[in-house]
Amino acid sequence: MGSFPAVLLSEWTKIRTVSSTIWTLIAALVVTVGISVALCAFIASSFQDMPAEQQVTFDPTLSSFAGMSLGQLAMIVFGVLVVGSEYSSGMIRTSLAAVPRRGGFLFGKLLVATGLALVTGLVTSFLSFFLSQAILGSHGVGIGEENVLRAVIGAGLYMAMITLFSMGVATILRSPMLALGILMPFFFLVSNILGAVSATRKVAQYFPDQAGSKIIQVVPAAMDGTQTPYGPWGGFGIMALWTLAAVLGGYLVLKKRDA
Repeated sequence: MGSFPAVLLSEWTKIRTVSSTIWTLIAALVVTVGISVALCAFIASSFQDMPAEQQVTFDPTLSSFAGMSLGQLAMIVFGVLVVGSEYSSGMIRTSLAAVPRRGGFLFGKLLVATGLALVTGLVTSFLSFFLSQAILGSHGVGIGEENVLRAVIGAGLYMAMITLFSMGVATILRSPMLALGILMPFFFLVSNILGAVSATRKVAQYFPDQAGSKIIQVVPAAMDGTQTPYGPWGGFGIMALWTLAAVLGGYLVLKKRDA
């Protein structure tokens, strides 16, 4: 299987025939949309009771993606499974025997999985946005308002990027359990805790999730948030650098170590 299109077809077949990978994408959509809609329903019913400062800095677009903090965990699981399942099952040896060029093998895998993650992310972001804004009613915004479309598309890009980052880390570690054991606590607990503590906030704001999520924010310092020295695209660029480092690290490990 030397041609690159054949590699892409092979990776697509691997992903679609493993039910766990497909279900993680579905879970990402359902969790993100479900939690976001539920929170927006709560905000709509209690908006007048919110402190005046929060009303002024309320970001209806950002609220549309409130569930992404949990939805991204499903995307991390998806990325880790796409790479790690071959190592845990021993199929990596067969795959590399069929595709000796390891760079082409890895790039094909990352391309197919990231493409699926991007499609899932965009469907999730647009669905979450429109349902949430409908529930917010007079407190909502239209997609044509300034920077809103950027945030909605950016939410899909963020979900694809977190998936690609996870695949890079999983390729470095060569173990799905180890990769999940590091990534899940980091993004679910460590990053949020360090970002909430004033002593560590200046460091945490450069973590991939904290920087990358700025792209979904429209109102600066929304809902008592803190200002950062970079803007939405600057933050996404920081996340892209983290992802590039993870992918390059994964490539070097795959190239130099035996399967």
